[in-house]
Amino acid sequence: MGCLGNIIWFLCCGLWQGLSWVLAGILWCITIIGIPIGRQCFKLASLAFCPFGREVQYGGSTISFIANVFWMFISGIPLALTALLNGILLCCTIIGIPFGLQCFKMAKLALSPFGATIVSI
Repeated sequence: MGCLGNIIWFLCCGLWQGLSWVLAGILWCITIIGIPIGRQCFKLASLAFCPFGREVQYGGSTISFIANVFWMFISGIPLALTALLNGILLCCTIIGIPFGLQCFKMAKLALSPFGATIVSI
């Protein structure tokens, strides 16, 4: 299911969500201070392109919390809202429910990406 799910995901909404993460990463990398945040965006763009077969584990420290606060107000809310809208639209059909659930996973990740690690299952 992982390979087929990733192909269908990429065609339905993975391309757009992944490109939005890449764009956010490029914008953060314009400043020297934002480079670590931009690098995290590029890591999460790979998850946005192909989310099936991978899981997100949350954790972190005080620095992660501070980065998440800055992230949420600058880039996190728009990314989360687009992923949430995609998820709601995909869940309107029975076939789209697994893809909608992946969108909801990406929306949660868009609100707090720092301290999160991606692991294969």
